[in-house]
Amino acid sequence: MMTEKLLVDIGNTYCHIYDGEKVVHLLYDEAIEKYCDTSLYYISVKHDLEHKITQITQWQNISDTLCIEGEYETMGVDRKALCLSHSDGVFVDAGSAITVDVVEGGVYVGGFILPGLRAYLESYSGISSALDVELDENIVLDRLPTTTKEQISYGIIASIKALIEMHSKDKKLYFTGGDGEFLSRFFDNARYDETLVFQGIVNALHSN
Repeated sequence: MMTEKLLVDIGNTYCHIYDGEKVVHLLYDEAIEKYCDTSLYYISVKHDLEHKITQITQWQNISDTLCIEGEYETMGVDRKALCLSHSDGVFVDAGSAITVDVVEGGVYVGGFILPGLRAYLESYSGISSALDVELDENIVLDRLPTTTKEQISYGIIASIKALIEMHSKDKKLYFTGGDGEFLSRFFDNARYDETLVFQGIVNALHSN
């Protein structure tokens, strides 16, 4: 997937920069310092950063050009881009929050938002210091666990999996985001691809 310019997805925590081959994840100030003289297209959900970015004449905000039939008024542009990457499927972006969106025949039919894995863990630690654990990345879901760490991990992953499967049925599952590759392991019909948002941006640019 070739692009004429660099593409940037400015998220809630990082700038994700795509050159047509690979994605680089940088903190905001690092991205601005490194690419301030580079001509690029960007989308952004970090609205309080906009006043700073608009001073960079080489950067063009294309957020308003991305739309998908069925979208709702406050739908994030990164979710629109993700849903534009393929005309059918369930799209999961697992980052600071986990967004799940369903597209059928190029039409957005709805979705839901869950806390991200880190937010889930922080909610447990807020209940009791005894529940302050790291996620067990080797958790298995075909048996009940017997330790606190396993039980918290099981509760998080199994509930996310059940809700996504309830709405996916025979649809193809697409995962992206920092925890997307990890979560995709728990699904049979899943594909992880960190370039999905950028595929959607390219599709939008071509259609416009």
